[in-house]
Amino acid sequence: MESEFIRWLRSRLAPHPNLRLGPGDDAAILRLGDRAECVVTVDLLSDGVDFDFAQAGAGRVGRKSLAVNLSDLAAMAARPLAAVISLALPRTGALTMAQGLYEGLLPLAERFHVAIAGGDTNTWGGQLVISVTLIGQVESGRPLLRSGAQPGDQILVTGSFGGSILGKHLDFEPRVAEALLLNEQYALHAGIDVSDGLSLDLSRMAAESSCGAVLETGAVPIAPAAEELANRLADGSTPLDHALADGEDFELILAVSPKVAREILADRLLDVPVTRIGEFVDEPGLWQVGADGARQPLVPRGYEH
Repeated sequence: MESEFIRWLRSRLAPHPNLRLGPGDDAAILRLGDRAECVVTVDLLSDGVDFDFAQAGAGRVGRKSLAVNLSDLAAMAARPLAAVISLALPRTGALTMAQGLYEGLLPLAERFHVAIAGGDTNTWGGQLVISVTLIGQVESGRPLLRSGAQPGDQILVTGSFGGSILGKHLDFEPRVAEALLLNEQYALHAGIDVSDGLSLDLSRMAAESSCGAVLETGAVPIAPAAEELANRLADGSTPLDHALADGEDFELILAVSPKVAREILADRLLDVPVTRIGEFVDEPGLWQVGADGARQPLVPRGYEH
C-alpha cells in the first residue's frame, strides 16, 4: 500500500518553491532563505506493528521511536537538530508510560545533541502510538539522496544484516556519525537506510536512480542473529534469506565510485565495518550473483507497509 500511495501522492502534489525534495526519499529537504537546507523526517510507530510494548518496555520503545528518525537523517547525511513528539497513550497508566518513553529516548537525544522542542499528547481506548518528527540540516551542501547512484558505482553497506527481530530493531545504533564523516571525507553519490529489508531498499535506491543493482550474495555480511533466527524457525529459510529480507537493520547502503570504494574500504575511519556487496548497472532491476558467477534476477523482499 505504501509504495502505491507514495506514487499517487508524488503525482498529485504540485511543485513548491520552498521544497527542494518531497515525498519518496528518507526525508524531505526544505529551502529556508539563505540558511543551510532544512531536513525533516517523521516516523509513526504503533504497538503490535513496530514493537510489542509488553515485551519491550517503555524505555526501549521510546529509544527506538527516536532512533528510526535518526537513521533517516543518517541516510541523508544530515545533522540532527530538534524533535517534536506526539503520543497517543492508552488511558490506563498513561502518565507512567509517557514518562518511561521519554526516559528511554532522552539519553539518545542528548548523545546526538537533539533538542526536544515539544509535541502533543493524548489518550484513547487503543494501544500506544508514538510519532516523532525530527529536524536536521545539511552542512556540506550535498545531501545524500536515493537517486544519485550511477552505473559502475559500487554498493557499500555498514554493519551486518538479518535477525533484527531478536533485539536489534529496538537497540540498533543510528549511523549518523558515520554518514556525516563519510560524506565530509568522500564523494558519496547516493544513500538509503535499510528499514524494510536489504534487497527491497536496494531495489528502491536503484529504481530512484534509474539503474539496476547486482548483489553479490556471498559478500553480504550476515548477522549472527540471522543464523540464530534461521535455526529457531527451522522452516527452510537460510541466514542469507533473513539478511536480504528481514528489515529493521537500520544500516546504510551507499553508492560510490570504484575509486572511492577502494579508499573507504582501506580506511579505518569508522568503528563499524563497511563491506562491498555489489555494483550498480545500466540494466534496470535487481540481480544476484552467486559463487558460480551467473547473474539471475533477485526478487526484492522485505516489509511492505
